[in-house]
Amino acid sequence: MEVTAVATQGGYGSSNWVTSYLLMFSDSGQNWKQYRREESIWGFPGNTNADSVVLYRLQPPVEARFLRFLPAAWSPKGRIGMRVEVYGCAYKSEMINFDGKSSLMYTFHQKSMSPTKDVISLKFKTRRSDGILLHREGQSGQHITLELVKGRLNLFLNSGAAGPASAAAGARVSLGSLLDDQHWHSVLVELLDTHANFTVDAHTRHFQAQGGSSYLDLDDEISFGGIAGGGKSVAFPHKNFDGCLENLYYNGVDVIELSKKHKRQVLITGNVSFSCSQPQTVPVTFLNSRSYLVLPGISGEDRVSVTFQFRTWNRAGVLLTTQFQHGAGSFVLGLDDGKLKLSLSQPGHATRNITAGAGLNDGQWHSVSLSAKGNHLSVVVDEDTASTAHSSLPGQVVSGDTYYLGGFPDNSSGAGADNHPWAFQGCLRLISIGDREVDLISVQQGALGSFRDLQIDSCGLTDRCLPSYCEHGGECSQSWDSFSCDCTDTGYGGATCHSPLYEQSCEAYKYRGNSSGLYYIDSDGSGPLGPALVYCNMTDATWTSVQHNGSYLTRVKSSHGENAHATFFKYTASLDQLQAIVNHAELCRQELAFHCKRSRLSAHPDGTPVSWWVGRTNETLTYWGGSLPDAQKCTCGLEGNCIDSQYYCNCDAARNEWTSDTVALSRKEQLPVTQVVMTVMGRPHSEAAYTLGPLLCRGDNSFWNSASFNTETSYLHFPAFRGELSADVAFFFKTTAPSGVFVENLGITDFFRLELRAPAEVTFSFDVGNGPRELTVRSPSPFNDGRWHHVRAERNVREASLRVDLLPPRTQPAPPDGHIRLQLHSQLFVGGTATRQSGFLGCLRSLQLDGRALDLEERATRTPGVEPGCPGHCSSYGHLCRHGGRCREKRRGVACDCSLSAYAGPFCASEISAYFRTGSSVIYNFQEHSNYTLGKNSSSLASLLREEVTLNREMVTLSFRTTETPSLLLYVSSFQEEYLSVVLAHNGSLQIRYKLDRHHQPDVFTFDFKNLADGQLHHVKINRDGAVVFVEVNQSARRQVTLSSGTEFNAIKSLTLGTILDAPGADADTRRAGAHGFTGCLSAVRFGRAAPLKAALLVGGPARATIRGHVAAAARCAAGAGPGSPFPELTRRLAGNAGRSGPTDEGEPLVNADRSDSAIIGGVIAVVIFIFLCITAIAIRICQQRWLYQKNESDISTKGDGAETALKSELSVQNTANESQKEYFF
Repeated sequence: MEVTAVATQGGYGSSNWVTSYLLMFSDSGQNWKQYRREESIWGFPGNTNADSVVLYRLQPPVEARFLRFLPAAWSPKGRIGMRVEVYGCAYKSEMINFDGKSSLMYTFHQKSMSPTKDVISLKFKTRRSDGILLHREGQSGQHITLELVKGRLNLFLNSGAAGPASAAAGARVSLGSLLDDQHWHSVLVELLDTHANFTVDAHTRHFQAQGGSSYLDLDDEISFGGIAGGGKSVAFPHKNFDGCLENLYYNGVDVIELSKKHKRQVLITGNVSFSCSQPQTVPVTFLNSRSYLVLPGISGEDRVSVTFQFRTWNRAGVLLTTQFQHGAGSFVLGLDDGKLKLSLSQPGHATRNITAGAGLNDGQWHSVSLSAKGNHLSVVVDEDTASTAHSSLPGQVVSGDTYYLGGFPDNSSGAGADNHPWAFQGCLRLISIGDREVDLISVQQGALGSFRDLQIDSCGLTDRCLPSYCEHGGECSQSWDSFSCDCTDTGYGGATCHSPLYEQSCEAYKYRGNSSGLYYIDSDGSGPLGPALVYCNMTDATWTSVQHNGSYLTRVKSSHGENAHATFFKYTASLDQLQAIVNHAELCRQELAFHCKRSRLSAHPDGTPVSWWVGRTNETLTYWGGSLPDAQKCTCGLEGNCIDSQYYCNCDAARNEWTSDTVALSRKEQLPVTQVVMTVMGRPHSEAAYTLGPLLCRGDNSFWNSASFNTETSYLHFPAFRGELSADVAFFFKTTAPSGVFVENLGITDFFRLELRAPAEVTFSFDVGNGPRELTVRSPSPFNDGRWHHVRAERNVREASLRVDLLPPRTQPAPPDGHIRLQLHSQLFVGGTATRQSGFLGCLRSLQLDGRALDLEERATRTPGVEPGCPGHCSSYGHLCRHGGRCREKRRGVACDCSLSAYAGPFCASEISAYFRTGSSVIYNFQEHSNYTLGKNSSSLASLLREEVTLNREMVTLSFRTTETPSLLLYVSSFQEEYLSVVLAHNGSLQIRYKLDRHHQPDVFTFDFKNLADGQLHHVKINRDGAVVFVEVNQSARRQVTLSSGTEFNAIKSLTLGTILDAPGADADTRRAGAHGFTGCLSAVRFGRAAPLKAALLVGGPARATIRGHVAAAARCAAGAGPGSPFPELTRRLAGNAGRSGPTDEGEPLVNADRSDSAIIGGVIAVVIFIFLCITAIAIRICQQRWLYQKNESDISTKGDGAETALKSELSVQNTANESQKEYFF
């Protein structure tokens, strides 16, 4: 019958009742199976008294002839007392039995079948792990095969479009596990032309045919139990099915009933029967570490022979132990690291170990045969000679009288009890000792041997990886009572590979203090999208750059007639990932650069488009740049500056020379570009070329999406959170209140809540049916400090975890065999609770549920007591502004003001470095202060200078790398012949000289602890306060000295780096070092608020710095050339954004360089070079035109660097020739 519900009641008029029980079922009275209420819930709730009735409906129902109720707990005041009622309905069953050699072929009329759908349903039962259940073929290599392989059901689908007929040529879907357990399993296969649905025991997989081919284009024959006739399209080895099929239907036709009636549509091969008479085996389950089975043996025999089968997930465990008679030794047979290991111990001899087999903890049944006779010992695994181990014995074997299987009694001192404490957990069957099979039913009845904590006549092995709770492609492995996930190379971590390892955006990386570079970003967090590799350009704004495979120049040439050339672009991220990146960004853009000669871009004269592009929505788009869709205008057309006013694109003028259009596409809903199509006009020598830049997106709206909660009764509400098996909540909060609830969601009994329970405590509480659980992270400092703090809470089937900032996380394992589904029904409350108590006062930001961002700002605009946005970020992110940079508030984030820092970049962390050649210098002038003051008042110049630029204290920092001595690192002069000089002496020691009174000799301090002219990077910091000077070298060597020459630095004039030609009042050593100058690299130079290298090398500030000689900017001194090298970086100049398709962080060209000493010579050289280049260019142009006319032009030129180089060369020649044709009037 089909059992749909069971009900229990206690003993009538007594104190006897059962409080919990297990339910088992069988269709034969043997080989019982336990019913599971949920994925991990085995037990049923019982009664709390003797009279009330507790009913439980079975979902899904179970078909059985026998039920067994096993009381697990009962009334503490009485004994077991149970009245049972079973509800159900009649169950129709048609069965057919295959013996492993037989099969059935059903032939049907195609016209009578559904043309759009095939449905096959059946149930099967077997104890064999392999066999074909059904097979159907087509004429062109198509086939569908349902096969049992190692206890898993595989559906092979070959639509014929994948090539040769083989199982590997098409799709293979695997479902189920441990299906060779001699219990009924249901199967449903639905074929829907190009789609298929595959269901095994309520687990379903959906998939699609390769190449859009049809699954229904097959012959009108289908085989069951095997492949009739061998199968013309199946090349893989296979076995026929050995077991029973029940209720076999093909498109509603009862195939078993047709077979019984010997209809001509059915052809039976071999022996089949219409009843399920499979032989039943009696397994035994070892439930825990205390389980064991003790069986008697025949002592005194001259041989030992034991055979059995086992299945387990555990890598280790004792299977069999026995002692030889008269203490002559013993052996222990068990699993060790998935291999079968036999340890033989005999008095006077060392323990001998032999191994056989591998990977035996795979959940499959494995047979073991142990034989010892005379002085020969052998162990055979799975009847495989390759898995057989042999060993010779030093003496004769005499069998003992006791065999221990799976473990040992507590009071046992038998062999192996001490050496191998790990007990076996799994199943055994078909146990034979001395060629006699053990009757386990007699063991169960107490007539044979003894046991503890066994489940006889049932194998309770469960596949905890079916379904797999490992997310994002994590690999599941298991033991008897748990599973684990291998998250290697998935981009995720945690117990179930749910937690993303990467940040959601470049914006998030930036506010962790990261610099520009390649990063993986995970735009949907723990959602289904994986991480994508992008380039993060950290400027004042954050740009995300996604590259594609078509960054090279694509060149298209004319042929006979017009020919459209299409290029498809594949990005380093999938289209779904790109969509997530675009949706989160403030704005996105992508540049297309076109070059045309005698060819059009936008349209024919009749208005027909000749070129277009396709975005991610797969629409054909003909607009360019910022133009509206379908306007067919380039940027020059919108701005009205095209080279020919009759057209809206430069290329449309179709001139004989090269023209160009660079367009910026910025409509987010259509980006990125996935295809560009260009048509070259059928005119002689017409051609075109184009390049597509990377997708560039700025910012991350979700990262700064925030709301301010102004009253304790205010809250935002969203739909209920759906995270039954795994869920995570992540957000930032900022508050000064001592407590408050961040988020809460309630179910009937289940709930989850995140709250600030105390000023220094964040608590995550939840209930999934196992009782309330809590995790609390405590901080040594309070959280209500008005700064942003990050919270991430996660719950999955394995554990719950809570992280706050960088504090140690708290985790709590889930209870074994407990409820695992979180069922919520009410709305999600943000910033408050359903009772409007314990509300949150403060700000919440970037709230994400399972990686899905909630729009707090949109909801806050229409909610009283809540405001969108939350100002004040410098208190949290101000520490990112380094090296004296000052934090400035922005609506979304912060900006670092680096004007008073020697560094640049978004966080004042980019080192300003320069390479100095011999004789070069940078001079920073302080006169601007005095000039400004002098203009206001014409009193004494000296007094004005003293008032404006007189220092009682200053801080000096610089870093250098050189191999030359003596060297002048820094020289600060004044109008009163006072100075500060930092010098490397001949021996490489550091000398600091202060002269703060022109009438005194300078104070000289020498640091000679090492030679600093060693080609390594060194850091110097000088801090003067009055007469006390503190000096630090390389952040380790420190020294404090006192000046005798004075306490004030008066009338400061200028600061010089490198060579000085005039140093009035300086000592001889300073003048000598100044004449020699500095050769090497200087960086991060700062004197008070002055940053001379920054003023000299970057644009945008006051023009106070002058460069003399050859000074070249460098990225970092530490990354430059080694000692003694010619410093190749000297030839580099900061090039700003030239040649790049997006914002960069590489600075600007050198400015304010004084070239007066070489202006005339430079001008003469420039004129000579210009005339030479013009002549050369004209000659090259003439030769090139001759070659172009003689060559037969192909349709499309070769892609890549060669084409790009050729076109750039031609454009250069053309531009040079055009310049030579211009007339100049003087």
